[in-house]
Amino acid sequence: MRKRAAVLCGAAAVVVAGSLMAPPADASAPRAVQAGPAAPAAKPAWKKCGTTDYPTKQCASVEVPLDHAHPSGRKISVALSRIPHTAKTYQGPLLVNPGGPGGSGRSLAGFVANALPAKVAAQYDVIGFDPRGVGASRPALDCVPGYFKPVRPDTLPLSPATEQAGLRRVESFAAACGKKYASLLPYIDTVSTVRDMDAIRRALGAKKINYFGYSYGTYLGAVYARLYPTHVRRLVLDSIVDPTGVWYEDNLSQDDAFNDRHRAFMAWIAKYDKTYKLGTDPAKVEDKWYAMRAALAKKPAEKKVGASELEDTFIPAGYYNGYWPFLAKAFSAYANGGKTGPLVEAYGNFAAVDAAGDNGYSVYAAVQCRDGAWPRDWAQWRKDNWDTYDRAPFMTWNNAWYNAPCASWPTRPLRPVNVANGELPPVLLFQATADAATPFQGGASMHRLLRGSSLVVEDGGENHGVTLSGNKCLDAYLAAYLTNGKVPRGTGEADAVCAKQPEPKPQSTKELAPSARGSVLHGLLGFHG
Repeated sequence: MRKRAAVLCGAAAVVVAGSLMAPPADASAPRAVQAGPAAPAAKPAWKKCGTTDYPTKQCASVEVPLDHAHPSGRKISVALSRIPHTAKTYQGPLLVNPGGPGGSGRSLAGFVANALPAKVAAQYDVIGFDPRGVGASRPALDCVPGYFKPVRPDTLPLSPATEQAGLRRVESFAAACGKKYASLLPYIDTVSTVRDMDAIRRALGAKKINYFGYSYGTYLGAVYARLYPTHVRRLVLDSIVDPTGVWYEDNLSQDDAFNDRHRAFMAWIAKYDKTYKLGTDPAKVEDKWYAMRAALAKKPAEKKVGASELEDTFIPAGYYNGYWPFLAKAFSAYANGGKTGPLVEAYGNFAAVDAAGDNGYSVYAAVQCRDGAWPRDWAQWRKDNWDTYDRAPFMTWNNAWYNAPCASWPTRPLRPVNVANGELPPVLLFQATADAATPFQGGASMHRLLRGSSLVVEDGGENHGVTLSGNKCLDAYLAAYLTNGKVPRGTGEADAVCAKQPEPKPQSTKELAPSARGSVLHGLLGFHG
């Protein structure tokens, strides 16, 4: 999921592709979804695919129907990974998902198995999977290879010509997806992925699954629980999307939260003026950041980092403050000495999109645009995003263009799933109060909708993805739950509260190598969702 000038003229062209359209759906309210028929599931043929970090890892795939309403029809494959249990006490499969949509989950299995206490991990088969269309699953989507190749147009549509250029770009992406994947797009959505998850359960021979999801993976888990409540044994949701805002409203609310995090980053830089020499006043530091943006809009750094790429490079700072020292150094080098090398290096580390990124974005767009209704009238996008930009300029228009293919997407939207549920065993939720990617109200909403769930809050927490990232208090609740199903029970909005982790301090880029658990986790979770 993913920011005033004069009112501009222009409207988005709607792609007309009747053969691609799913049956019309009333998108005005959440839907209750039935589980539907189940296709037979063959056991996975596990093969060794261990690495230095995860030597016991195994890989396989399962075959699932493209359309679960027609289980005997066309088949696709979903790629799996597994870290097998080693303890005598076996608690079943633990499916893990890093979010997205479009995130590859096979690498997450090894991380989770290593990051959990050894005695806990040993009791589970930790199962990672690439959702349909992603990574090693087949077919894998790639609508427009090189779509994010630099230098892209400036995200700010300050003239009719700039706006129209942006519209042509996103409309061409939507049209290319529709042409290339006409038979697939109606089935790239959250509910179809959830049905794949239950096919994985059947293939594993498990009566119930345990599930652990981050970010968008929390919606995936909640929808699974809605469709298959009797198949849920334990359910952990970390950094929770608001299931009542799927997905247009959720993206707009992100913009305010990311702007707050960007300003917190500027204040952190001002605090360490002796290191970065950008001033002690956070507002003036922020002014220098926007001056850097304006300069790069006119002359991109090494023909790679323009204004749009600069935004892409600094957005990860809103996901994880462990990146702040690295990005602050790049900012300081450019603003104080005109040095472009550190900025280009930072772009390569945090924002450059490779083939896997093209694949992930294609699935992201397909799922987001299919899961719920988006305005088809570009005038609505223009109004909403300029209104948001007035108070939150950092990411608003970048986020708008990231999602704008949904204005002309060639499949009609489904209605979001009503995830309200009173049929589950105890569910454990984790949420940081200052999370930008999934603002706090998402955790509060999910807590209300999942009756009997327990919410653990990281008070003042600034990062996205908070368990298994170094906070011992949070991890203790997670370990207890996975060991014996125990959840905290409180009397307020939160059932338990943990203190946030300390903010980073200036350090060398060598010390920022992704060795700390938090850096590894956030590398796996990725950005934009």
